[in-house]
Amino acid sequence: MKKFFMFLAVAGIMTVSANIASAQEAEQAAPAATEEVAAAPSSAQDLFKGSGEEVPLHQALKTKFIEGGAGFMSLIIICLVLGLALSIERILYLLLSKTNTKKLLASVEDALQKGGIEAAKDVCRNTRGPVASIFYQGLLRYDQGLDTVEKTIVSYGSVQMSNMESGLSWISLFIAIAPSLGFLGTVIGMIQAFDAIQAAGDISPNVVAGGMKVALITTVGGLIVAMILQVFYNYILAKIENLSIDMEDASISLVDLLAKYNKK
Repeated sequence: MKKFFMFLAVAGIMTVSANIASAQEAEQAAPAATEEVAAAPSSAQDLFKGSGEEVPLHQALKTKFIEGGAGFMSLIIICLVLGLALSIERILYLLLSKTNTKKLLASVEDALQKGGIEAAKDVCRNTRGPVASIFYQGLLRYDQGLDTVEKTIVSYGSVQMSNMESGLSWISLFIAIAPSLGFLGTVIGMIQAFDAIQAAGDISPNVVAGGMKVALITTVGGLIVAMILQVFYNYILAKIENLSIDMEDASISLVDLLAKYNKK
């Protein structure tokens, strides 16, 4: 439930931010609405032609979004928003899962020397993160022997790894589906171009350019979304890898501590 509410919070913040930005933009644009309607298309075209005229980037992007077709471009934007929301939720979860394992091991060792297993359990219970949870599960079964403790640590470590990787399949889905939607828009745009040629009865550059332009814009949009989400996806994988290494090293150190404590 915590992950679900965190995802909803991230998606809500992104939606509210987009609405606020649109409202502020509308208020600023109101005094000069007539000039903008007349100047925006040519300005956006000048931007992409490299005329050197300074045009707001968001205005040019909105123009290209409309030219690409609201249907497919909206689906691509939805993939971007949902993918970013899931990515941010995973990043926040992984950042909160980071634990100073050296400090935790030192605290557990000190607790074992002063108060025994119960004191070590209290230290792990009051520490956040997957490493402390693994330690706690292992300490719970100390009375069953070190072999059982080691098996418990390995099993619960797999559970924590699954928790950290939760949601990655959805991010990879959006990475794959965004360019696919773009290519689908490309195919439909080319079909529309050929339909226009057939209706006009003439292969005119103006007739062909409209459909091809829509096709290329949807392709570019899908590829951009996929690249953005791919960066977040790889960053999340790197964070999970670092956390898994810390978990393995700390788990081995805990077994060594318990073996020393068992000999006393």
